[in-house]
Order: sequence, then structure tokens, then C-alpha cells
Amino acid sequence: MRFFAAMMTSLFAAAMVPIAAASAEPVTLVALGDSLTAGYGLPPGDGFPDKLQAALKERGHDVIVIDAGVSGDTSSGGLARLDWSVGEAADGVILELGANDALRGIRPEDTRRNLAAILDRLKERGLPVLIAGMLAPPNMGPEYERDFNPIYPELAKEYDARLYPFFLDGVAGTPSLNLSDGMHPTSQGVDVIVSRILPEVEALIAKIAEPAAPKD
Repeated sequence: MRFFAAMMTSLFAAAMVPIAAASAEPVTLVALGDSLTAGYGLPPGDGFPDKLQAALKERGHDVIVIDAGVSGDTSSGGLARLDWSVGEAADGVILELGANDALRGIRPEDTRRNLAAILDRLKERGLPVLIAGMLAPPNMGPEYERDFNPIYPELAKEYDARLYPFFLDGVAGTPSLNLSDGMHPTSQGVDVIVSRILPEVEALIAKIAEPAAPKD
């Protein structure tokens, strides 16, 4: 009887292993951004969050990417809606804001202050962040570029965040990868963005998986 009981206990424990593994929650990433995140002018499923999620799943990651992009949003708009855009389910955030600030000529110090406030609040919540940087349009002039472009690498260093220096890398300035407005990527343009940012997103996922540091 003891042998039978031990055997049954072993079988029950073995049976519970796949059940426990299957019940693991997927990683939830929130893409907080503007029209570049929201997929302006694209059909459903062709935007950045959907294509990023599909690419991550193809690489074996159990990940949900939530689209928190709002067309026309500035850094101040993202800050104002932060608490309800990045819900309790979030494990990490991809922060893509600032393009509209530059297009509107908003003072770089205001953009920096808004992004820093977002990062402060995400840090308080213990959420790792990947900053998707932006570059000022050349027509804004060299002084604006000088003040705007360093915002993202400097904030990434200050807040120990991952950094993808330029969200539109490989897409900006290439007509075939942009809609007729010359500013928003086509579906093929989104593919380029996803393929290039993917290693940094995987690094963000790895950071999320790291055990929490012990509290003093």
C-alpha cells in the first residue's frame, strides 16, 4: 500500500507540472504613444502593437502588446492619460512620445519635463521601460535639434531605461515605406520598425523576468 500511495503521489505531482506551466500569465507590454503607435492610416492588425506582438510570438514569447497610442498626442497628452492608459495589468512600457512636440515646435525643455514625469511615475510603479526615441525634423533648425535630440538618451541613462534611439530608423525619408503624408509608415514601414526594435523589446522582456531586488 505504501508503494501504491507513493506511486500515486508521484503521478499526481507530475501531472500538475504542465498545468502549472500552462497557467503562467503572459507578459503584458503597453505601447504608450501617438499616431506612430496607433497605426494612423493603416487597416486593423497592421499597426505597430499588433505586428510587434505577432513577431514576439513567432520568437516564442508569450506576450500581449496593448495599443495605447493616440493620434496627435504630445508628451503632455501622454502624461495626462498615463494612469488609465497604463493599467494594472502592465508588466512593462514602450514609451513612444515626442514626435508631435517637435512638429509643433513645443519647447524641448517642456517635452523633457513631461517625459521625465511619465518615467517618474512608471518607476514608482516598478515598471521597466523601453524609450523609443525621436529626432527633430531638420526644418526646425540646428538650435532646436541641439536641444531636442539629446532628450531621449539622457533620460534613458537617468532612469536606467532601455533605449531605441530613433523609432522611425530605416523608415523616415523613404517614400515607399511611408503614406502619402510622408510622416506615417505604411504596413511595410511598420515591418521595418518592428524588425529593428525587436532586440530591444526582447531585452525589455528579459528585464521584466529578472527577480526583484531585495528591499533594504
